Order: sequence, then structure tokens, then C-alpha cells
Amino acid sequence: MSAIVWFRRDLRVRDHPALRSALGGHDRVVPVFCLDDRLLHGRHQSGPRTQFLLECLRDLDRSLRERGSGLVVRRGPPERELAAVAREVGAGEVHFTADVSPFARRRDERVRARLDRAGIGLLGHPGLSVIDDVGAPRTRAGKPYTVFSPFHRTWEEEPRREVIRAPRRLPALPSRLAKGQIPSLASLGLEQEVDQPPAGGEAQGRRRLERFLARDASEYARVRDALDRDGTSRLSPYLHFGCVSAREAEARSGRGEGPEAFRRQLCWRDFHHHVLLHFPRNARSEFQQRYRGAIRWSRARRSFEAWCEGRTGFPLVDAGMRQLQREGWMHNRARLVVGSFLTKDLGVDWRWGERFFMRLLVDGDEANNNGNWQWIASVGTDPQPAFRRMYNPGRQMERHDPEGCYVRHYVPELAAVPDEYLPEPWTMPPDVQREAGCVIGDDYPGPIVDHAEARREALERYRV
Repeated sequence: MSAIVWFRRDLRVRDHPALRSALGGHDRVVPVFCLDDRLLHGRHQSGPRTQFLLECLRDLDRSLRERGSGLVVRRGPPERELAAVAREVGAGEVHFTADVSPFARRRDERVRARLDRAGIGLLGHPGLSVIDDVGAPRTRAGKPYTVFSPFHRTWEEEPRREVIRAPRRLPALPSRLAKGQIPSLASLGLEQEVDQPPAGGEAQGRRRLERFLARDASEYARVRDALDRDGTSRLSPYLHFGCVSAREAEARSGRGEGPEAFRRQLCWRDFHHHVLLHFPRNARSEFQQRYRGAIRWSRARRSFEAWCEGRTGFPLVDAGMRQLQREGWMHNRARLVVGSFLTKDLGVDWRWGERFFMRLLVDGDEANNNGNWQWIASVGTDPQPAFRRMYNPGRQMERHDPEGCYVRHYVPELAAVPDEYLPEPWTMPPDVQREAGCVIGDDYPGPIVDHAEARREALERYRV
């Protein structure tokens, strides 16, 4: 009897429960990936992320071929394509790694209904998160968690499964089965908008993981917020597409303050998935009911475009946005600063920022991106009042990029600005501007808002 392993956001051969289960009960296992236009051209359409996906698929195909198999690629709705492949290979089961997003759950329902009619079983497995079932933790009252700290305490006590080794050999694909081809980005009607994106695939992800564990994990607690050094793991794209197992990353992280801080970030990832699973409405509206339709968000398109393009006049904000456009990734501290600036200083709807991030981020994950945007916009699960999430860009730069290395790297027109003026370059005297080759208004924009005034307006806006 044959089985299909339906790959989605689990593009690896190591620590893969669905693959292990299929191999354990069947003589023939057929790996399949479906390119679904409803996802590729849906509301979170992204050329950079799709290019990363295609690289992940090529790497996965190589890994499968090295083990005697290969990746079967189909383009079309998975309910149609999986049923067709199952008929062709005589598969009685389809194994997959469960996901939590509203889109994924609707997709699974369609696939299950189609396969049920054909007498084919659809079996879900863990593998996307650290704990097997992110929906399982409950408060003492039996309700889902909506605050991170108590979730974290419960998460720490949840059982962990053993990390699974990669299979040495896989059954060969049926000789008459057409594998299909991994397409180019252009053939999918998408374009790469990022100049220097990370390379996709399990091999790249594992190299990144090994480097982090060997070099950076011990210092992670101390340097993860430092913008002027590469102290983060940069694993988020590989975790999003499952090139690296979150469970394996946790298991191998070691002990000490640094590894504990890293595991806490993995817990945040599980927490955002937990929240979206139980509150799917969050995908489109505020978690806090009192803010739904109550905040009068600005629709100032020109200010929003200045934010997108990294020309707000606030160096740290502009550096973060330019890093996003250059790399398809942004340092987490910068994400908080630019998110606070958009929603609090400019008063622009958090959904505008969420959509722009999902367009360019190679690690664009609906649960994490939505959860973080709602958190910084003070409309999500965070219990802190809005004023606690209003960040002063200048002070954030002084704290996390004290010598201006990050800002100067991504905003080169500020390269010669003296340190004392770099957080707020509009305060430079005219002669200093000329000497630095950075005349405000000509070489670099002046600030598009007054931060102190914007803060007062934001506090009033949230008083609903």
C-alpha cells in the first residue's frame, strides 16, 4: 500500500513526524508539494517569500533524490491534485504537518472532504512548533491563553517528543509517475523585490542553525536587541518554511542564560500560533474588542509611503525599512521601532504595516506577523497600556545602536553625520550639515512628524 506525504511548511527530511509515520506503515511513500494559486496570489502574495519557497523546494528535492526518491510537484488546488496523485499511485493515506492559520484550516477541510469521498485517509501530525499541539495549553479556567507569561510557564511544562533522524533511504517513486517541475518565479507571475535575500532550503537553514549554536547562542540574551552586531539567530525564514525544526532547535539550544532567552523566543512563536488558532478573527481585526472600529486610523497615503520607502527623517526607522527592502528581513528590535512609529507616531492602521511586511518578508508568517503587529499597535493580547509601546526612535537608537553602525550601514547618506547628531540629524547646525555632506531637506529628509506631539495625539486616539 502506498501513502502520500503532503509537504507544506515542513520542507525538510530531518525531524519530520509525518514522513516518519508514512514510512513506518507503507512500502511506498510519495512526497508531494502543491503550488496553490489561492495562496501564491492571495492577500499575502509575496515575490520574495515565494522565491525563498522555490529554493526550499529545490533543496528538498535534492535531499529526497539523494535518498532514492524525489519531490512530486503539482500546480493547482491541493484537494484536486492530491486526489489525482493518490489515484495514480494507489495511495490509501495522505500524511501532512498540521498548521493553524485560517487559510490552512479551510484548505485542510476541502482536502479532507475530497479524499473522504475517494476513501482516502488524511492524517495530521506535529512538526510546525516546539510543542506538538499549540492549541492544547489551557488556563486554570480551561480557556486558551491570551497573555504570554502564563502561557510560557505552561509551555515549559508541556511534554516534548524526541527529535527524529532523517531517513537514510526512501522508496523509489513509481516509474510512470510524472514528477513535475519546480517553476521559476516569473512563470508564477511574481517578481523578486528584494536585492539581497537569504538563500532558502534545509541545507542553508542547518548551516545557519549550526553557526548560531556554536557562536551566538551563549551571548543571545545580552546581544539579541543590539542592532550594531549580528547577534540574532536569523532562523525565522527557515522556521517559517520548516527547513529547520523548531523542536530540534529547542532541543539543541543548550543551557544557560543565552539559550533560555532563545527558547523564550521560540515560545513566543508557539504563543502567536496558539492565539491565532483559537482566535482566527485576529487575522483581520483587533483582538481587543474595544478597539474594533473605535480607533480613527489615519489614511495619509503620503506618510505611509515615506515609511515604506525609509524616508521619514528618523534614522532608525528608515534604517529598518531599508533593511527590509534590501534583505527581505528586519532585526526584531527594528521591527518594534518601525511598527510603533507607523501606528503611534503616524497613526496609520496596523493592517497597512502588516500587509507591507507580508509582501516583503521572507519569514512572513501570518500568526507571528499578525501577533507582533497587534502587540506593537496595542490592540492585541498584550495587557500593557498603549503608552508603554510608544517608542522614541532617537532613544531606541542611543540604546541599541549607540555608535550608529546599523543606521550608517542602511542609510549611507548619514555616514559622516557626527555621533551626537545621528539619532536626530535635523538638530545639526547648518554648518555641520554642510561639513557632513548631509543637508536636511536635500540629502536627507527632515522629520515628517514631531514625536512629542505625535505621542500626545496617540494617547488621545487610544482613549476610547
